[in-house]
Amino acid sequence: MTTAPADYTAWQDRRLAALKAPDGWLNIIARDWLSEGTVAVGSAADNDIVLPAGPAHIGTLTQGPDGSVTYTPVGGEPTKLALSKTNPPRFTAENLLLEVTTLNGENALRVRDTASTAGDDLPPIQYFPYDPSWRISAQWIALDAPKQLSITTSKAIPTEVEASHKAVFTREGTTYELLATHGTPQSPQFVIRDLTAQSETYGACRFVFGEEVTDTTIVLDFNKAINPPCAFTDFAVCPLPPAENVLPIRIEAGEKRLANSH
Repeated sequence: MTTAPADYTAWQDRRLAALKAPDGWLNIIARDWLSEGTVAVGSAADNDIVLPAGPAHIGTLTQGPDGSVTYTPVGGEPTKLALSKTNPPRFTAENLLLEVTTLNGENALRVRDTASTAGDDLPPIQYFPYDPSWRISAQWIALDAPKQLSITTSKAIPTEVEASHKAVFTREGTTYELLATHGTPQSPQFVIRDLTAQSETYGACRFVFGEEVTDTTIVLDFNKAINPPCAFTDFAVCPLPPAENVLPIRIEAGEKRLANSH
């Protein structure tokens, strides 16, 4: 159980370390959609996908008519990538970490520069003071049938998700329900927005991950509500909250918006 101040400070430290990690969100330098055919990738101007850093010529990516993707490094053998929505395949080229992500059946090349100093430029993340009343044990209720939802994203790309459960909790005499639209059974993810988004927290949404999940209960610690990746980089595509998760209350807990975001 997270308690203030030591455990909460440790969680904040882990959060910052994950952002600044080689596979974090701060060092992404490119994201390009793929289409059927072959594209050359590298920093030289004669590539189809020209990167701002890294080797002049990295190799090629070939997308087949069935959506499969094959990577062939310069001077190497082709490898068919095992595409995954939740665990995209990765490969490296000098200081670059490249991966092929999949959204709505469409593939994109995402590139990180592990030598980037972007982490040093990140302004301090501000938090509301820890408030134990915002660590809530909620009911975890299975829906009568999985609910299909079409939600939009930070790039205005509609995407289809499925919700199988809702978290139900009471705050100051009012009952609220939140749908888990992402994450895993052990750590369901809730995409939320509340009235603090008008001026204090990131305007699009924040993420909260359920903890201590049982068949009937789930802990929602809004002190650990975090900014989505799109608050840190224009190269991320983030889900926006379904209508059910837009709350008419102020959740004065968790991360505030960055100084340079809106």
